[in-house]
Amino acid sequence: MFIAIVQHAPRWVWFVLAALLALGVSQLFSRRVSVQRATLLPIALAGVSSYGVVTTFAQAWLALAAWATGIAAALALTIVLEVWRGVTWSARDERLVVPGSWVPMLLIVARFAAKFAVGASLALGPSLAHDPGFAAAVGLVYGSFSGVFLGRGLAMWQVARQGLQTTRLVAPPHPLPE
Repeated sequence: MFIAIVQHAPRWVWFVLAALLALGVSQLFSRRVSVQRATLLPIALAGVSSYGVVTTFAQAWLALAAWATGIAAALALTIVLEVWRGVTWSARDERLVVPGSWVPMLLIVARFAAKFAVGASLALGPSLAHDPGFAAAVGLVYGSFSGVFLGRGLAMWQVARQGLQTTRLVAPPHPLPE
């Protein structure tokens, strides 16, 4: 049955997977990232995630409540565990220096797999869109992924904020006269 589901998935799904894998591979290497990209991307992904939850389920309020719970739990966990440590601030070019890691790749692939499984489940059983338990479970999973990505964005924002404050305290605001 799994092979049939994969074979009948729309072609564009595999292009999305390829793009996500490319994004995941780019996360394996240390890189410099702007504060805007590091913080706005998780916010945008959370917005898309909430939209997907609200528009998919008949009991949108339940799915959205579970989504918010997932965000809160995952965000708190990422903060407590400091899972995004290692990010530093480059005052020279005012960018974040993000070490390479397998974690983002694994999260990206897991998020794709969850979305694919939900899509396949709903295609095979459209009545699941009206099942409160399914809506709550999906909302919780989607929210958890959003919370982890938001936690990463928050950690990067904090590093940038601290780096900018340090830079402003150390460097004079105007060149000193000679």
